[in-house]
Amino acid sequence: MKSLASKNVDVESFGVEYIDYLCNILKSISMNQIKDFVNILLNARENGSNIYFIGNGGSAATASHFANDIAIGTKEFKKPFRVISLCDNNAIITAIGNDDGFEKIFSQQLEVLLQEKDVVVAISASGNSINLLNAFDVAKRKGATTVGLSAFDGGKLKEKADISVHVPTNKGEYGPAEDAHMVLDHMVSNYLIHFLKN
Repeated sequence: MKSLASKNVDVESFGVEYIDYLCNILKSISMNQIKDFVNILLNARENGSNIYFIGNGGSAATASHFANDIAIGTKEFKKPFRVISLCDNNAIITAIGNDDGFEKIFSQQLEVLLQEKDVVVAISASGNSINLLNAFDVAKRKGATTVGLSAFDGGKLKEKADISVHVPTNKGEYGPAEDAHMVLDHMVSNYLIHFLKN
C-alpha cells in the first residue's frame, strides 16, 4: 500500500492525503476478521466471561476506550459485557514494572485474574511488544481466547492470536494504525448496540 508522501506540502493538501490514505487502509481490513472478533465478544457475554484489553502507549489509551465503549457504552447491565482494561491501574502496573520488569505488567495481572473461557484482546501497531506476547502465553496456558489487533506486518502477535484483526499499514505509521484501531472500536461497539436492540 502506498505510504504517506514525505514532501513539503501545505496543511490542506497533507490533510486530504492523510484522510485518503486512512480511508484506503480502512477499506483493506478484512470484514471476516471483524466478524470473528464480534462473535468472540458476543460469546463472552453469553458465557459471562471477562474480556481483558491490553496495549502500550497510544494502544493503551485505545484499550481503555474499548473497555468503556463495550462495557458501559452498550448499556447492557442485566447481561453485561464484562470488559476491563488492564492498562488503567497505575499502582499495579508500576509495582510489577518496578519489581519484576515491564515485560510482566500484563501477564502477572492475568495470572491473578484470568479464567478459562475468558478473552484477552491485545492492541499493538508493531505486534512485537514482549509484554503483550507474554500475556498471550498466560492466556493460552489458562484456556482463554486471544485476539490480536495489529498493524504494520502484524508481527508475532498476529501469529500467536486465535483471532487476528490486522490493519495493513507500512512499518512505522503509528498514526494511521492507531486511527484505524479507534475506528474499529467505534464500529464494533456501535454494532453491538445495534445488535442488542434488535
